[in-house]
Amino acid sequence: MRSTLISRRDLDFLLYEWLRVEELTALPRFTEHSKDTFDGFLDLCEDLATRHFAPHNKLADANEPTFDGERVTIIPEVKAAIEAFSKANLIGAAMDGEIGGLQLPATVEAAGFSWFQAANVGTAGYLFLTVGNANLLAAHGTADQIDRFVKPMVEGRFTGTMCLSEPQAGSSLADIVTRAEPRSDGSYRLFGSKMWISGGDHELTDNIVHLVLAKIPGGQAGTKGISLFIVPKFLVNDDGSIGARNDVALAGLNHKMGYRGTTNTVLNFGEGKHTPDDAPGAVGYLIGEPHRGLSYMFHMMNEARLGVGLGATALGYTGYLKSLDYARERRQGRAVTAKDPAAPQVPIIEHADVRRMLLAQKAYVEGALALLLYCNKLVDLRRTATDPETQRDNTLLLEILTGVAKSWPSQWCLEANNLAIQVHGGYGYTREYDVEQHYRDNRLNPIHEGTHGIQGLDLLGRKVIQHDGASLRLLAARIEQTVMAAAEVGGEWAEFGGQLDASWQRLLTVTGWMFGAGDIAAAMANSSIYLEAFGHVVLTWIWLEQALAAHGNEGDFYEGKRAAARYFFRYELPRTGPQLDLLELTDRTTLDMRDTWF
Repeated sequence: MRSTLISRRDLDFLLYEWLRVEELTALPRFTEHSKDTFDGFLDLCEDLATRHFAPHNKLADANEPTFDGERVTIIPEVKAAIEAFSKANLIGAAMDGEIGGLQLPATVEAAGFSWFQAANVGTAGYLFLTVGNANLLAAHGTADQIDRFVKPMVEGRFTGTMCLSEPQAGSSLADIVTRAEPRSDGSYRLFGSKMWISGGDHELTDNIVHLVLAKIPGGQAGTKGISLFIVPKFLVNDDGSIGARNDVALAGLNHKMGYRGTTNTVLNFGEGKHTPDDAPGAVGYLIGEPHRGLSYMFHMMNEARLGVGLGATALGYTGYLKSLDYARERRQGRAVTAKDPAAPQVPIIEHADVRRMLLAQKAYVEGALALLLYCNKLVDLRRTATDPETQRDNTLLLEILTGVAKSWPSQWCLEANNLAIQVHGGYGYTREYDVEQHYRDNRLNPIHEGTHGIQGLDLLGRKVIQHDGASLRLLAARIEQTVMAAAEVGGEWAEFGGQLDASWQRLLTVTGWMFGAGDIAAAMANSSIYLEAFGHVVLTWIWLEQALAAHGNEGDFYEGKRAAARYFFRYELPRTGPQLDLLELTDRTTLDMRDTWF
């Protein structure tokens, strides 16, 4: 039976026919792999996600974690799924072999992991936070920190978190007040509170490794005074055994609209509930150098942004597949040209407006999945590059696309979930069908790992101008290559290539105008609109890439790809025209609005 989680046929097309991931096996890092090992990994992910994750997705949503003041209780199916994932050694899928990883390409890892996020994003959250935590420590930790904390995470004995936000600071990390006081033995004692910490407390594994942003007294104000610390729930002895309870206390659980299966916590560090070594404060270990914590944290944050984009895509994708099945089975009404009211009712997929909603979903979710896999291939190429210029180019291209890869799926795959509910009609709004939960789960992703507004500010205020516009020029060169390839193919694809080029050139012109107008405040006030227009142009490029990869191939799958590409050019790309018109005005409407006028 065809899965309603993710389309394996689509993954195969994106990986092998478009991105040609088999070519990565020629690189020293991936020489032990082949298409067979890639396929085996994807088969395993689909099987585990289907058997161990999907069955308790609705159960975990209906029975969210509880806290009685002492311990967190979670339905047992969550622990069983995490153990199955860990036993398959999937936590280390893309990690180095020397720390127990499988050393797969990140592109293949992302494709496989999409199954778990589609099946059960709440349970998957514990695992993917752990992967990001372990990757950060593997890159920036000491040998002892890797042995003590990373290897147990790869084995599935420990899980990991990221502790950034605080109640009074929110996304403004410059304003965090958690402090880290140095001790004579080289460790630190942390005091403060962290908010919105996913996976922050549970009894699913032996230990939880918190990565905590804090300020060492005497450092600079703002982000330049932030350091990063390992703060485990339980201390780890020199022989690797579990030691004393650290002074990390759960203050309470946050109860969210979606993602209910993942504990979301308020954590207090150093409140005195526990006193390791009979001293106050939570024991922490500095990562890297003092006051460089935020730069290290961005290793996990940028990885998490791609992960959030993939999760948003997966939720949109499974909603699309389920609404597609429903539309094929549900009979209602007749064709608008039908004359006989006694004629049998037709499947709703035969109604043009339902097809429009399904085609929109297909364009959003398949486009988003392609973008995420493209970005992960940049991760692979950056990691394996031996030439500094090639490494730099892949880094800069990845940097300008990361915000888009996080925010675009979070907006438009959420819209796919919205359309999936609409296709189901009244049934879509009931808990008996999955699509209402997918929407609730996905609604968090425009907030996760930097809101839509933050990503817009970062794209317009930093990424398009960094290194004198080098990232933007690299992206322009890739788009130009695609446009030229479309011109060679000819026909409608050459025509669409011309439309893409015109939209891209207009975007570049407007970008220059926004900075040249001299009103930076007005330009940045509309950065979210800029992000949306930029993202839609990027996704148009991605769809033209897919259409070219499908060119010359026959069959329903390829016809579907071509139809979705046409839809994107004809229905979605035109959205950017009015947005660019507004951006060109450097409009101050929102800036000039006063508090008292609301």
